[in-house]
Amino acid sequence: MSDSRISSLFALEPLKTVDTSALHTFLASNKKEFNRFFPITLRQNETIQASENYILNKSEQIKLKTEFTFALKTNNTVLGLLILKKLNWELKRGEIAYCIDKNYQGRGWITRAVKEITSFAFKDLGLKSLEIIVSRQNKASIRVAEKSGYKWTKTLLKAHTPPNEEPLDMELYEKSNEK
Repeated sequence: MSDSRISSLFALEPLKTVDTSALHTFLASNKKEFNRFFPITLRQNETIQASENYILNKSEQIKLKTEFTFALKTNNTVLGLLILKKLNWELKRGEIAYCIDKNYQGRGWITRAVKEITSFAFKDLGLKSLEIIVSRQNKASIRVAEKSGYKWTKTLLKAHTPPNEEPLDMELYEKSNEK
């Protein structure tokens, strides 16, 4: 992203090793909230060293254009993640996943960040369509998708299995790049 600043309150930028401690703290302090839908990310950040390795891996993925992980930050504190993943360069498709610190929910920051990532994916990467997959029970995440211009497409049956739970149906929201 050419201009990482999207607000005077926060920045959206790729993770850097200087973010290691802040990333680890962010994930550890939101473990209960994120365990259901971000268990792999949590496992990959269980220690400070693991968080540093995670950041190095994410930096390499950006270079290879296989996945783009951005930190939502304020005052050098990581308070959210936005991940552009499951990139299919043949079909020019991808998926956006996001999470935010429980203390920063409801401020519209994730919506603004999703709009920025969507713009980046369409304009800079040339993707033609994006998906957001959310739980039907996560009304806030559904609002983020809708406010970001994504339209509900269908229910994906048994699409996600949280740790120690039965598979959940998930809602698919999509947005196309209209040129």
